Amino acid sequence: MKKRAVLNNSQVCQVRISAIRDAMGILSGKWKIHILGTLLEGEKMGFMDLLREVDGIGTKMLSKELQDLEMNHLVSRVVRDTKPVTVEYSITEYGHTLKPIIDEIARWGMSYRDSIKEIQNPAQP
Repeated sequence: MKKRAVLNNSQVCQVRISAIRDAMGILSGKWKIHILGTLLEGEKMGFMDLLREVDGIGTKMLSKELQDLEMNHLVSRVVRDTKPVTVEYSITEYGHTLKPIIDEIARWGMSYRDSIKEIQNPAQP
């Protein structure tokens, strides 16, 4: 009986770990969450707008990360027939499902930064 329960927990754990691995594969790296967070705040943005907003990223890396995000259906790309041609990026409907996760990561990051400041500069009695 106990072996059966362990097996079921193991199967649930494996499914969960596989799902985490999939999510991390799609969202991993230095820039993807930053790009998604920027697009969630800015709605539609041009390539150069994103380049200015995502501090420190280069053009090749931004292009690669946007392609990855588009391939994974988190970002959409629309080419406008203007002179010169403009490209707009926006979050897809499914990409919007990441908003609560990215918001929570931002809250955690702010809390963590505050806790580090407290450790480095403890209040004097």
